[in-house]
Amino acid sequence: MSSETSLTRRALLGWLGSLAAPAMALEPLLAKSAPAGIDPKPYLVSEKLDGVRALWDGTTLRFRSGRTVAAPAWFLAALPGMPLDGELWIARRRFDALSGAVRRAEPIEAEWRQISYRVFELPGGEGSFEQRADKLKALANDVVRPVEQQRLASNAALRARLRQVVDAGGEGLMLHRADAPLASGRSDLLLKLKPLADAEAIVIGHEAGKGRLAGQLGALELQTPEGVRFKLGTGFTDAQRRDPPAIGATVTYRYRDVTPAGKPRFASFLRVAETF
Repeated sequence: MSSETSLTRRALLGWLGSLAAPAMALEPLLAKSAPAGIDPKPYLVSEKLDGVRALWDGTTLRFRSGRTVAAPAWFLAALPGMPLDGELWIARRRFDALSGAVRRAEPIEAEWRQISYRVFELPGGEGSFEQRADKLKALANDVVRPVEQQRLASNAALRARLRQVVDAGGEGLMLHRADAPLASGRSDLLLKLKPLADAEAIVIGHEAGKGRLAGQLGALELQTPEGVRFKLGTGFTDAQRRDPPAIGATVTYRYRDVTPAGKPRFASFLRVAETF
């Protein structure tokens, strides 16, 4: 086979593969962890919602993966004809119910009546984040709920707000540079502050359980985006040990700090990362 024919065949196969592939994953802004002593004055601070990230392009609502959200027609009709970035959300400590509802191929009316679209960014908008967040306020309706942003004057005030949110069942806080331009990917323009840090890693193996866990999962073998490998053996329900996350899946785990080698200390499984 000639090199020209080979190139043509590879191009054709790539094109055919693209027809069956889901929409390309979107690239929203992703948060880094905030340092403990951060000065919050340059930031707008909001609650970190335990929801499912969703991006609206003016016509279609998608998950971070690029797959379409099967939302009811009335829900989509309430969204404006401009791009939005936010989270589908029910309430604090209701993530499992939310995740089940938004993943259905056919939406259930009663479930979606509990869901709102909590928006925090105006993709395509101009000016600073503070200016874009202010414009979001005009879009509020029964479905679209702009996330409340506030200024805090000191680290002590930030810590007090964090305690208030966590005590009420929330996850933590988000800090977005008030002067930030539009950006995508993981950036220090956006920070998350939680009592325990969390991160994502890829499942690269399963370690069998012993004793009472015989025949079930003992630990996940994980690899971080930086290439650090470690085992995660706590935080799983009995159901998750019987049917663990598949190799290749992305999982979220909580941890206290890291070793000099970059491995998380006191890590615990949180959930399979919901990129859909």
